Formats: sequence, C-alpha cells, structure tokens
Amino acid sequence: MQFPRWRWSTLAAVALLACAAAVAAWLHRPLPLRPPGTAVIDVVIEPGMSAQQVAHALVEAGVDTSAMWLFAWFRLSGQARALKAGSYEIPAGTTPRALLDKLVRGEQALRRLTLIEGWTVRQVLQAVRAAEALIDDLPPGDDPIALARHLGLSAEHAEGRFFPDTYLYPKRTPASRVLRQAAQAMDQRLADAWAQRRAGLPLRNPDELLILASLIEKETGLDADRPLVAAVFVNRLRLGMRLQTDPSVIYGLGERFDGDLRRRDLTTDTPYNTYTRAGLPPTPIALPGWASLQAAAQPADSRALYFVARGDGSSVFSHTLEEHNRAVRRYQLGR
Repeated sequence: MQFPRWRWSTLAAVALLACAAAVAAWLHRPLPLRPPGTAVIDVVIEPGMSAQQVAHALVEAGVDTSAMWLFAWFRLSGQARALKAGSYEIPAGTTPRALLDKLVRGEQALRRLTLIEGWTVRQVLQAVRAAEALIDDLPPGDDPIALARHLGLSAEHAEGRFFPDTYLYPKRTPASRVLRQAAQAMDQRLADAWAQRRAGLPLRNPDELLILASLIEKETGLDADRPLVAAVFVNRLRLGMRLQTDPSVIYGLGERFDGDLRRRDLTTDTPYNTYTRAGLPPTPIALPGWASLQAAAQPADSRALYFVARGDGSSVFSHTLEEHNRAVRRYQLGR
C-alpha cells in the first residue's frame, strides 16, 4: 500500500514541527552541570578554538550535555565564528541560548583588584598575592628593583609606579599583566600632571614630580591641604632647605620601624632621611593618587615653610619658624 504524496508531505511537516519544538525546548531548558548539585563551573576558551573545540571544552568542564548538540546549536545560530576566547563561569540554570549569548558577548568571569593611595610596593604585592584567581608570576619577595625589572618598567624602582584604582581582570590572569596595566595608568596620569605643571617648579622631570606627589600623599589625607603641603615642599626646595618629612624617614627605616619614630631615627642617615639630606628622596615612598599628583604639579600660591598636624586630619601652615613653634606647642604639646 502506498501513501498518497500529500500524506508524505504532511508527515514530513509534522516531523519538522516536532523537531523544531524539541530544539526550541532544549534551547530554553537549563543545562545540567556535573557533578549533580554543582553551582558553577569554570571553562577557559583559548584563542583560536573552533566552535567544535569550544563545545568539547564546555562538556569537559562539566556541562552535562552532548558536545554534538552544542556544536550544532553554535552552527545553526550563525554565530559559530563569533565565540570569544576568555575565562568564563557557567552557573547552574544557564540555558543553551544564554550560554551562546555569554560566549558571543565575551562576558568573562571578572575579578577586582583595588590598589589604595599611600600603599607601598610591599602592600601592593600583599594585595596581589591575596587576590582571587590571579596567577602569581611575580618574583619572590618584595624587592621593588626586581619587580620593576620583571615587569619591564621604564623606572629601575617599582615604588610608587602603580596608579591606585580598581582593576578588573578575568580569572587566571597573570598578576604581572594587571600590574603592568596599573603601571601604564600611572605613566599616563603622571604625563598628564607633568603637562599641566606650573611654570618654574624646582622639578627636573616627571620622576621628581612623582616623588614629590608620594610625599604629599603620605603627609595628608585631606584634599584641601594637599596643594599647601606641596607649596611648603616646593618653597623649601627652592631655598635649599631640607624637607624634614617624617614619612620619608619611616620609609627608609623599612622593617626596623616599629610604629614609634624616635629622635635617633631622625639623626640616623639613610638615603630617605630628609632631616639629614637635602632635596627629594631617591624614589617615591608610596602610591600617590591623582589629587596628590595635581598638587605636586600645581602647588598653592603660598610662602609657607612649615606645617604641623592639628590632630583632626588637617594641618596648620606657617611662614616663620616662630609661628610654627607656636603651632607645635598648641597642637602637638597641648600648651
């Protein structure tokens, strides 16, 4: 018995509709993950992977479905060549359609590293080594010279060379890549500040501006006081006076500093002791933020030569030693 041709056409149409319905249902059904109960899986799509290789990588990572089905879906969607390399998180409940959208948009699993104004290289490295999903490819220890050499920085010393900001990175990113990004950001900000500098500053190059900015960063956390602190340092540099800034002395003491700066510390000579040596210290002493870079480039129009902390975060600025001594007696000695 032969079926009429119209019946074959009807059966084919029904079969196609059933197939289309099955595909549509599969596209909107959450993909199961292995092992059962898994909340999220990680998968790395390497550059140059074909759609077929991506499908197999997903299944190997824990997507519990057929790699053939995934590959077919990538091809049928017309976006098989648009899949982007990267490090991805696939959470439970992800559908094939949502998975494709994630891979096409390149929605990688990003993490954050925040570098804080006033941090030293040692603190930067502590944060980097504690950061989630960063690959530690840095030299052991916290030697700023070895770090600068490893990262290929233009400066010989890495102190102060990373711009304090929040940096996003995909999981399994080498730490050196993030630090190079932070170094490039500092180079750009430093170039901007140097281009905006006031004429006649006693600074020979952008590196000296960076050093000055790091001193300002450590001397005050109050934005309104930064240009005045900068003015004091600039005025002293012009007159050949020693800067006499405690944070630089503390930096020079390194691990010997126990939290209490003593008189003998101020008289013990180190390259960073601005009580025993004139001019700027040899390197920055911390990460300066943009406000400190701006202050170093554009200090306040002031003839002040001294300042002392009030104890509330602000400072008192004085033009003469007599005024300064009165401020010290009032705010430091309580007399």
